[in-house]
Amino acid sequence: MTTTGAHQDSADDASPRSLLWWGRRRSAVLDVGLGLVSAAECALEGVRFSETAALPVPVGVVFGLLAGSVLVLRRRWPVAVVLVSIAITPAEMGFLMGIVGLYTLAASEAPRRVIAALAGMSLLGTLIVTFVRTRQDVTTADFDPGPWYVPVVSVVMSIGLTAPPLLLGLYVGARRRLMESLRERAVSLEQELSLLADRAEQQAQWARTEERTRIAREMHDVVAHRVSLMVVHAAALQAVALKDPQKAVRNAALVGDMGRQALRELREMLGVLRSGEEVAARVAAEPVPLAAVGAAAAAAAEAAEAAVTGEGPSLADLQSLVEQSRLAGMAVELSVQGESRVYRPEVEQTAFRVVQEALTNVHKHAAGAKAWVRVAHRDAEIAMQVENGPSERGAADAGLPSGGNGLVGMRERVSALGGVFVSGPTDGGGFRVSAVLPMGAPVESPAV
Repeated sequence: MTTTGAHQDSADDASPRSLLWWGRRRSAVLDVGLGLVSAAECALEGVRFSETAALPVPVGVVFGLLAGSVLVLRRRWPVAVVLVSIAITPAEMGFLMGIVGLYTLAASEAPRRVIAALAGMSLLGTLIVTFVRTRQDVTTADFDPGPWYVPVVSVVMSIGLTAPPLLLGLYVGARRRLMESLRERAVSLEQELSLLADRAEQQAQWARTEERTRIAREMHDVVAHRVSLMVVHAAALQAVALKDPQKAVRNAALVGDMGRQALRELREMLGVLRSGEEVAARVAAEPVPLAAVGAAAAAAAEAAEAAVTGEGPSLADLQSLVEQSRLAGMAVELSVQGESRVYRPEVEQTAFRVVQEALTNVHKHAAGAKAWVRVAHRDAEIAMQVENGPSERGAADAGLPSGGNGLVGMRERVSALGGVFVSGPTDGGGFRVSAVLPMGAPVESPAV
């Protein structure tokens, strides 16, 4: 190592770069310590090797130091360490390097065939060296242990030096891979839970948006129709107040009744809103975010379902709806075809709201025009149509504002139930609104 390199290592001692391929400082200390011990062992065994090979002792010592210090590279190049240990096995040195090298190789990510091949080479090399050495010792001994002694001792020693580090390395490597797999699965599970939480939050947001849209549609239907009739009656009241006091009194009473009905329906919807806010407040107090989000979505869905299937207007109220328009001065004809039945609550409410909004639009945009309301009960569906003729006084006479949400709300209601909605002007200068709703499973009428 050069002086510059030494100074650089010393300056970066606390930084991760000074650890080279070691991930932690203690790993570097352990490998350096094992390298020093292995170098010392090989240097001592190099003295005996130099005597056996008729070499100068310093040559054997230097060779042992260089060969033993290769163990420092065991984490970076375990295959090279094992090959060096196999190469110096005939010199009867590097036993520590062979054991630690096999353990490191078995615990590494090397292919299984490479591990098996190098382990077999190490076993064979150790077996040969042990057999030769044991046979030499038996030859110089004063007794004869028998022909089985040399093979058995050689096999036992070679397996004892090879099998334990190999099996331990395989176990540690498998355990490390298992822990990494479990860690990756935990991270993946955490990400999946985060995605589920985001998806639940999106569903809850979607449910809240749908609920707001539904409530806005209901309030538009209630307020627009009732207030439109109230404005028409107020205009009639103003026109006949001096000429016909009795008719003015009747119109005032109708305005009051309609105002009370509108307030009652608004109170019912506001009551649903307040109960929904209480449920949301209770859900928000939950300590688990994911459970709170799921509960919020469930609460919103339950609130929407309760609002849809709860009590509300039905087809039986069409006659009173038409009568209210007649009292407001509109000529309305109601015709019903087919056998009247009781349908699911959402079907009856949607049918009623379509007729109600269509009549409201007639009050707004075709003051003084005649209207026809047709309802047909068919085998698998119910159809309704509201048509009006041209306005006699012009749309400006009513003086009613329009937000442009009536037709949109009707189309959304019908489409939500899988029906068909069509609207547009007629050839005679009027306007037609048509809707067809699937009947679904009819509800049996209660016995009287």
